[in-house]
Amino acid sequence: MVNEDTIATPVGVTLDRFIKRSQDHFQQATGELSQLLRDIALAAKIVNREVNRAGLADITGAFGTENLHGERQQRLDVSAHVRFLRALRNGGEVAAIVSEEEDGIIFTGNNHGKYVVALDPLDGSSNIDVNVSIGTIFSIYRRVSPVHSLAVQEDFMQGGHTQIAAGYVLYGTSTMLVYTTGSGVNGFTYEQSLGEFFLSHPRITTPRSGTIYSCNEGNFIDFPKPIQSYLNTCRNQRYTARYIGSLVADFHRNLFKGGIYLYPPMVKTPTGKLRLLYECYPLAYLVEQAGGAATDGRMRILDVPLRTLHQRSPLYIGSLDMIDEAMSYRE
Repeated sequence: MVNEDTIATPVGVTLDRFIKRSQDHFQQATGELSQLLRDIALAAKIVNREVNRAGLADITGAFGTENLHGERQQRLDVSAHVRFLRALRNGGEVAAIVSEEEDGIIFTGNNHGKYVVALDPLDGSSNIDVNVSIGTIFSIYRRVSPVHSLAVQEDFMQGGHTQIAAGYVLYGTSTMLVYTTGSGVNGFTYEQSLGEFFLSHPRITTPRSGTIYSCNEGNFIDFPKPIQSYLNTCRNQRYTARYIGSLVADFHRNLFKGGIYLYPPMVKTPTGKLRLLYECYPLAYLVEQAGGAATDGRMRILDVPLRTLHQRSPLYIGSLDMIDEAMSYRE
């Protein structure tokens, strides 16, 4: 009789199997939502392939246009945007999408769909050409407009606390999908030879404190005085400065190691720079599920009201004690 233990180490639980099991435990994990998460995973696999072969396929560099935020679009920005749109449209569960790459609501034609999705298809695209980790951020809402009708802007304006799922994909030395449906955070690593995401980091919790701070210190002189004081304290306490310039990558590191990410308001961006709907809300929802915290400097990110689809916000996110300490410096 063959002893299976002598052949190979088990590869573990696939994302698909995990989602199916979760339907029995998570109230929000309906069959439609499960399919939607599979559609996101499919798009992530395709984007992962394109990221990995970008240098060979000549799809790095600028696309030649700017998005609505005045930022130069990279070829992979546009490619990732298209890949996620197609996957969500073909999956059939999403009625409409808001993307960083387009100004208005994108209708999928799936008016029967119960959900809408907000996403940043490729965060950190300025790092594409130098082979630094980049990512995708997504947020899922149950629509408030009648099913079988066109989705409306109010479907996206519900506020961060009404998200039913959120997460990110990190394209780095390995590709990971990390998400929550409101009952903890789980991480899945992509096994390219098998074409599957496998559960690699179950029940992720972030350390209550840490010694890493992440911000663009080149802008230090433009930071609010309280944040300057906090950063000086970090230096005096010999904290480690780590800043990649890719929100997903910086957030991912701090989620596991403990730390704080800071993007305060500045003179040139008095209302902040990061987008509330598809960057701040989803990561705030996820970090709270992992035991961390997120604020705009005045209130919990998930309580910040959304007034426009592409509204910007300051962001302080990470380990609970470090957020509390940073906010204690406010004037």
